[in-house]
Amino acid sequence: MRVQATAFQTGAVRRVALGLTLAATAALTACGGGDDGTYVPPPQSCSVADQNTWLRSYMNDWYYWYALSPDPSPVGYSTVDSYFKAKLYQGGNSVFPADRWSYSIPTADYERFFGAGQTMGYGVMVAGREVTGQPNSPLYVRYVEPGSPAAAAGLVRGDVVLAVNGVPSSTVISTDNYAALSATAAGQTLNLMVGKSGSVEARLVTLTSAVYSLVPVPTSTTVLSAGGRKMGYVMVKDMISQAINPLDAAFAQFKRDGVSEVMIDLRYNGGGLVDTASKIASYPASHRTSGAAFASLLYNDKHSSSNQTFTFGNPINALAMSRVYVLTGSRTCSASEQLINALSPFVSVVTIGNTTCGKPVGFLPQADGCGTTYSVVNFESVNARNEGRYFNGFAATCPVAEDFTKPLGSVSEPLLVAAANHADGLGCPAVTNDRVQPQSASSKLLKSWQGEPGDRFGGMVAR
Repeated sequence: MRVQATAFQTGAVRRVALGLTLAATAALTACGGGDDGTYVPPPQSCSVADQNTWLRSYMNDWYYWYALSPDPSPVGYSTVDSYFKAKLYQGGNSVFPADRWSYSIPTADYERFFGAGQTMGYGVMVAGREVTGQPNSPLYVRYVEPGSPAAAAGLVRGDVVLAVNGVPSSTVISTDNYAALSATAAGQTLNLMVGKSGSVEARLVTLTSAVYSLVPVPTSTTVLSAGGRKMGYVMVKDMISQAINPLDAAFAQFKRDGVSEVMIDLRYNGGGLVDTASKIASYPASHRTSGAAFASLLYNDKHSSSNQTFTFGNPINALAMSRVYVLTGSRTCSASEQLINALSPFVSVVTIGNTTCGKPVGFLPQADGCGTTYSVVNFESVNARNEGRYFNGFAATCPVAEDFTKPLGSVSEPLLVAAANHADGLGCPAVTNDRVQPQSASSKLLKSWQGEPGDRFGGMVAR
């Protein structure tokens, strides 16, 4: 559900905003504050005590929920992480749910992702959420990063993981423990026993974690619907600046092919740069959106002069659509949901798949000078109609379950088929028991907006 945002008053409800330019982030890192805020000096040293003291000052100034969150003394906490968690807003306000989004990561990882367009890991992602509480269900590989160790080893979407480092997949599912899929450093080893659906054959795949370049637009194609309608399909995996050139090439091809509909696949997109999201959203319907407000980022009452508005552009290869299909799921989050919300005042947005994650708030990432970057909730995002606060996510127009044995972009893949049939005027497919229920309603499924380990962080960072 979307509601209109109102000003956030100290002790009640406050306004927030979604991101910041990397240049502004660098400035904040250097000076410890914003253009209208209190100066927050960096830690005097990298001792736990000094880092805790700094974190308290920073969060009491820039945290969106500073007036609603606990404010324990930094004394007595043996780790910075334990103090950070103690400072997070725990809920209780009727407007805002508890903060399940704020997090910290090594600064090197943050800069690698948003700067160089690279990440470190194995590159294999599984469909763990879909089998929560079902230990006897197959654990499918849902996505493999092109260029990753997993891709080099021949893993593909639809492979079935039978064991992870010798632990049966049934145990992995029942314990909800996918931590082994995330590497903490290059050179670590992951052993996967994998097979194919319906086959008794299995093979052992050994992966070594490494740094690799992201492929933010892994596939695009033009397909024909059953009714003969030309439709452009493009998957955007990461909201980073490196996505724009391949996206432009995809829409140039759509224009040459004369497509009448466009499908943007964001089912695995956990967010990223607000500027990138605004550029992506400008391609399907610039005749309606050019120059209009894409999103306004609203900070807390201490930093309201930092509020900023991003606008739609008018790229040369833009199309003139009155309807846009967006393929979604519980991992569609943050800047990806922002794209849906931003387009809604101007075109008909038809969502196909599952309910999105429900994250209308974002970060102003802040490095502490000790090797850690904190992404605490700093703002909320609203569209041109001042609509936001969709904490329950966007329900799918057409609820459709994934078939992980079908390649993404295939004419037989269920979400793509449902979008094509809808475009042909056939409406949504009938909902049956095999289709996933809305997942944003489950706190267990959304215990971390970042997804199963193996997924990367995302969020909303404006550039």
